Amino acid sequence: MAAGASSIRRNRRSLRLDTWVVRHLQVALASLGRLSRSPFSTLMTTAVIGIALALPTGLHVALSNVQQLAGGWEGAATLSLFLKKEANQEQVTRLVTSLRQHPQIAEVQLIEPDLALEEFRRLSGFEGALDALDENPLPAVLVIEPLPQYSTPEATEQLMQELNGHQEVDFTQVDLEWVRRFHAITEIARRGVLVIAALLGLAVLLIVGNTIRLEIQNRRDEIEITKLIGGTNAFIRRPFLYGGIWYGLFGGVIAWLLVSISLWLLDGPIERLAGLYHSDFDLAAIDIPTLIILLGASTLLGLLGSWTAVGRHLSEIEPS
Repeated sequence: MAAGASSIRRNRRSLRLDTWVVRHLQVALASLGRLSRSPFSTLMTTAVIGIALALPTGLHVALSNVQQLAGGWEGAATLSLFLKKEANQEQVTRLVTSLRQHPQIAEVQLIEPDLALEEFRRLSGFEGALDALDENPLPAVLVIEPLPQYSTPEATEQLMQELNGHQEVDFTQVDLEWVRRFHAITEIARRGVLVIAALLGLAVLLIVGNTIRLEIQNRRDEIEITKLIGGTNAFIRRPFLYGGIWYGLFGGVIAWLLVSISLWLLDGPIERLAGLYHSDFDLAAIDIPTLIILLGASTLLGLLGSWTAVGRHLSEIEPS
């Protein structure tokens, strides 16, 4: 008996859940059908939302590309370790092996003294003076490239202090001021993108809210009749909420299309410009995580905008 009653309760809960899902699916499809019956106004609303969302999305993608380009610049966050003249080959080899196993270092390049002298001879123009030297005055140099996550000014300075502790190292050189300036500029740009995204997100809320408000006013008689026959506010609210969700989702898709088309138009000129500088830089498009965030945020903004409008204006409509 107890097992049978428990099974009946489970079946009832499952039936209620299935009914709830089916009702929401029906309302969602009915809301989509209502929007499709006025395609021009729906397109205009979603296009405005898409343009508003495309600006912060495009700025975010542009900032990511700038950071990717800066990460590929030679010497962007590299450290030069000048070794002591008395360091022998065995000590240098042991140090290089140890540094290549360091968890914060991506690459270690050894520049032998002879190679450094030859490069200096080629670039400086002092061939005659260098030929008069009895011995090579230049030490061996290790060029250290940290991993991207350890290229911040604080991490670079900490790594420099650690590397200075090796007995084979005479001194370490790194342009920390350049690194600090670059990170400060990118941080300002990142904050700017967040501010613009917040302002345009508020604009999307207002656009969706105003659109839903007009739709509520146009269906005022229908809402009054529904309330007269016993329709609850939750029942009446549901199609408007799904309408806001569709507006937000379609706006996000349009924003993605606008940014993708813009990147496609810029890809050719940027590739030619990179080729002039002998760079293999390739303009990165919107990645999957960014796309998911864009569509999720646009859908959420549409839901919030419609919820605000429905909550404010639906209570004002009562059958007379």
